[in-house]
Amino acid sequence: MRKVFVPVEQISEDTIIISGEDVAHIRDVLRMKPDDEIVVSAGKGINYNCRIDLIEKNEIRLDIISQEPDIAELPVKISLYQSLPKSDKLELVIQKAVELGVCEVIPVRSARSVVKLDDAKAEKKRLRWQKIAEEASKQAGRGAVPEVLPVMSFDEAVKRASSSEGVFIPYELSEEYGSLSNLEKEIRSGIKSISVFIGPEGGFERSEVEAVTKAGGKAISLGHRILRTETASIAVLAYIMFVAEMHYNKQ
Repeated sequence: MRKVFVPVEQISEDTIIISGEDVAHIRDVLRMKPDDEIVVSAGKGINYNCRIDLIEKNEIRLDIISQEPDIAELPVKISLYQSLPKSDKLELVIQKAVELGVCEVIPVRSARSVVKLDDAKAEKKRLRWQKIAEEASKQAGRGAVPEVLPVMSFDEAVKRASSSEGVFIPYELSEEYGSLSNLEKEIRSGIKSISVFIGPEGGFERSEVEAVTKAGGKAISLGHRILRTETASIAVLAYIMFVAEMHYNKQ
């Protein structure tokens, strides 16, 4: 069934109002009519099953039939701390990260990040990145829209990530080859929040890895191959998604 996202303030006890560009999409592209059914989300993990009551030029009014938790959300909260990559690679990372279930993406200025953004440019980029996250969330049929946070320094990111139950930093010079099993053990232990740091094209400085481990995080290896930054993000997130789904579905 079709799903749209609306701001939470447009949802009342038994009706929902859709406005903006979604009106034309539902009316002119999807060609939906009164009495057709549609699913609505406010991005908070709840689905509202609705029936179209009225279609007007600038808004659509829906009657709420029922509501239920969205099963598309992972049982583990994943925060991706992605070091700023070159060109538009972060757009791809955000799109795929959202499809794979992250709850938030935090762009990070790390030592070897080539991209330099002042505050004005960073905020303009962030707005675009957030739009990409919203579109990816719709495409994936998720019940929540992950947030793309403002760009942070590496120290700020480490401090923020330390509140997660598990913090991991893939590092190509890690001596713990095969230590993805440590990540699996953490998930199977029942933790509910994971933060993952991914380096830029040149990788992390050893001092950055040490800063994460001193804050309680764990350095892990993604294998004997050197992965591109965008590949590393997708690989580790796909692994977390697979293990989390397998573990919690068995409970």
